Amino acid sequence: MRGYALGLLALNLLTLLWGTTFVVVKGAVGEMAPSLLVFLRFLLASLFFLPWAFRLPKGVWGPGMELAFWLLLGYASQAIGLMYTSASRSAFITALNVVLVPLILGLVGRRLGGVWLAALLAFLGVGFLSYDPRQPPLNVGDLWTLLTAFTYALYIVRLEVHAKAFPSLPLTAVQIFGTALLALPWALWEGVRWEGIPWGAVFYLGVVATALTTWLQTWGQRYVPAPQAAILYTMEPVWATLFAFAVLGERLGFLGGLGAFLVVLATFQAIRRSPA
Repeated sequence: MRGYALGLLALNLLTLLWGTTFVVVKGAVGEMAPSLLVFLRFLLASLFFLPWAFRLPKGVWGPGMELAFWLLLGYASQAIGLMYTSASRSAFITALNVVLVPLILGLVGRRLGGVWLAALLAFLGVGFLSYDPRQPPLNVGDLWTLLTAFTYALYIVRLEVHAKAFPSLPLTAVQIFGTALLALPWALWEGVRWEGIPWGAVFYLGVVATALTTWLQTWGQRYVPAPQAAILYTMEPVWATLFAFAVLGERLGFLGGLGAFLVVLATFQAIRRSPA
């Protein structure tokens, strides 16, 4: 139970850090190619894991590269999607993974019980948080972000398996190295342009929103089951909304407040269940 409690703490800290990234990424892809942003943030993050590059446990490269593949698809599709859709809508569509994770696990025969109620509450809450009547109908950015939700759900499911089999720091290191390596051909294909790169945003995304958050997620999911983790991750748009209120002065409104309440309620519902 101590490991479970610490895992919950790590994943909640993770969502707080994630809550700052949507606006940062949206601003960055307005100034540079998504491929270069993904490559640079993971390249920068990989520098922090060099000490583990030379003492990796046997067999970690295969699982680590599999997770890197899902990470690349998720980060790349989200960055591309944010070129065409709003940060709030991106957060909402990405949150579909909270329903997709138990659906995938249910298809492979895992019994989940009351997790479904918490998942649906969380998704409804994110919907209220992200609702904006001024947004246009479905666009190409939303379709890219649907791919984000699906690939991230697969990542959460597979991470639960591998995080229990390997130490978190070496597994995180391989994921980070692998994602940078896989992103390199994409960046070269699009053409690397160094002019106008927002280095402050790249540094923040690489150090805080990639190196630290990937380790927190890998370590936290050693102890927290994937369905509960997916529900906890829906706290991300709640934190994003609170940051927007505190920093930008954006008002939450009734629906936003209701949405935040439902997400918090869903989180407590998920935590209240005994660890699987």
